Amino acid sequence: MKFYGLEKLSLVDFDGHTAATVFTGGCNWLCPFCHNSGLVRLADFPYVYDEEEILDYLKKRAGLLDGLAITGGEPTLHKELKEFCRKVKDLGYDIKLDTNGTNPDFVADMIEKKLVDYLAMDIKNSRKKYPETVGKAVDQNVLNETIGLLKERAPDYEFRTTLVKEFHSAEDIEDISDWIQGAKRYALQHFHDEGNNLVGGFHEVPEEEAQRFLEIAKKKMRNVKLRGY
Repeated sequence: MKFYGLEKLSLVDFDGHTAATVFTGGCNWLCPFCHNSGLVRLADFPYVYDEEEILDYLKKRAGLLDGLAITGGEPTLHKELKEFCRKVKDLGYDIKLDTNGTNPDFVADMIEKKLVDYLAMDIKNSRKKYPETVGKAVDQNVLNETIGLLKERAPDYEFRTTLVKEFHSAEDIEDISDWIQGAKRYALQHFHDEGNNLVGGFHEVPEEEAQRFLEIAKKKMRNVKLRGY
């Protein structure tokens, strides 16, 4: 398996863990505010990591690192990811997997085979605004299946929404909160325009407004937080 980035040490990508982070290539969505646009386009990468390089690094850092976060792109597009995760688990690491929720069968198999310890699913927007937010048609039933799967069977999990001024309103947060109500964790994340977004020109939601969104979400879930503010 190939990876399009390695962050050798992160204290923020996997809560409670000293982790490394790897990035898979390719995505089945085209969210215009995506900050990993290079992983969508897969162009001009100076270096691509082979999985053996990642595994060798994890072997050397055993005892210093205790987790691996896998993000993208959309990791569940890669069927070989399961075998890679098995090798990582054999080294004694916990695994966090980020997903957009479009492959519930893949996620269910990962959970059943105990290949993942923590799942983070992006909830891009309210249900009616999903297509414009992700740039493609959306099968709502598939997303519902993944949400239910995480709630019922994941060893640990969170949902999260990156707040973008042009896309998110109080009404959207109300709909999301109704949709995932009772979730174990929900994070409202700060959007940064770092110049490498898929489309430029979007803006952050100010902290004061994000706090109002937080209070809306708290009506449906106990553990809600702002991240990156």
